[in-house]
Amino acid sequence: MTEPSPRRLYMDNAATSFPKPASVLSAMMRYATELGASPGRGAYAEAVESAAILTDCRRRLNQLFNGQRPEHFIFTLNCSDALNLAIKGLIDPALSSSKGSIQHAICSHIDHNSILRPLHAMAERGWIAHTRVPVHPSTGLIDPDEIRRAIRPNTKLIAVTHASNVTGTVQPLREIGRMAREHDIPMVVDAAQSAGHVPIDVQADFIDLLAAPGHKGLLGPSGTGFLYVRPGIERILRPLKEGGTGSVSEQPVQPEFLPDKYEPGSHNAIGIAGLAEGVKWVAEQTVEKLYEHDRDLVRTFIDGASDVAGLRYHGPQGVRDRIGVFSVQIDGYDAHELAVILETTYGILTRPGIHCAPLAHAALGTADCGGTTRFSFGPFLSKQDVKYATDALASIATSLSRTRPRHVTLQ
Repeated sequence: MTEPSPRRLYMDNAATSFPKPASVLSAMMRYATELGASPGRGAYAEAVESAAILTDCRRRLNQLFNGQRPEHFIFTLNCSDALNLAIKGLIDPALSSSKGSIQHAICSHIDHNSILRPLHAMAERGWIAHTRVPVHPSTGLIDPDEIRRAIRPNTKLIAVTHASNVTGTVQPLREIGRMAREHDIPMVVDAAQSAGHVPIDVQADFIDLLAAPGHKGLLGPSGTGFLYVRPGIERILRPLKEGGTGSVSEQPVQPEFLPDKYEPGSHNAIGIAGLAEGVKWVAEQTVEKLYEHDRDLVRTFIDGASDVAGLRYHGPQGVRDRIGVFSVQIDGYDAHELAVILETTYGILTRPGIHCAPLAHAALGTADCGGTTRFSFGPFLSKQDVKYATDALASIATSLSRTRPRHVTLQ
């Protein structure tokens, strides 16, 4: 019987990043033990400092993504929450009261359910029609001309997944954004897999609404995220919630100024304290250097996984147009079985399944077989770690016995 590997090698950073920088944990501990106050809900020193943490985090996000105003970074529960605000906030159900005025949205087959499901729900209610443009079956890339052809006079938004959580494909965001701006259509960007991994400039990339989680590439805790709202877009973006803001409390309506217009209720201050430090860590390393490190890991994975009989990975087959997210298959193994062997025999932690992106797997032809086994990299992994993983995959793929995969040497 094979002994379990003593090593625990985390390769599920597309779900949530781990480990976190020590400064993230220290900031959260300090908030919990020394502050504890609700931002904007008191005049005493602890409440004032808690509010300053939020302000500082917005400032750091604004610098990292080259935003125009820090107050236009709206804190949300996660990326899905941010995308719901962006997508549903741009659609006015009152305008769809008659079939002749139904609104239109554009997305793609590579998108995560955080885009697909809000659009589907509104289509079910008769509020919108939406077009899902195809992607290239092998690379997962969107042809911008497909989006151009899908535009209608009543198109209210174009939703783009910047980097796929299935194939690692990075879309030509600036080209799509320029086209959307030319047609005066807001572009909503899902940066769940790209924020902190790939350089993003909301001004140069023509991004109107940028949604991202705090707990992935920005290295913050779960339960944090943001939506950047380009100045001027707040005039057409409806708030989805109302409630206490600690400002203009005497009035019965939600404030019109940002960020309060979209932030009712008490904030996840302890989480934002951690997120602020995660963003600071990323900024100090620079996204450009983190991106180059990721590319080194991608090269190492491709070198080790290529030309192994029975092993294949989906998405771009080279370093270009991709990040360190690899969905793999090995002949004779289903996705969950492969993930179990990787953990129990080699100590490698991956994620099997459909990855909340059913249309992406349908486009790859992997939906009916239970999906793929996904490896996803983070800044604390080394090339030696990735080499160990590809050696493990090669060992499994070339093993004569499925029940007794060969060990690789721990490095």
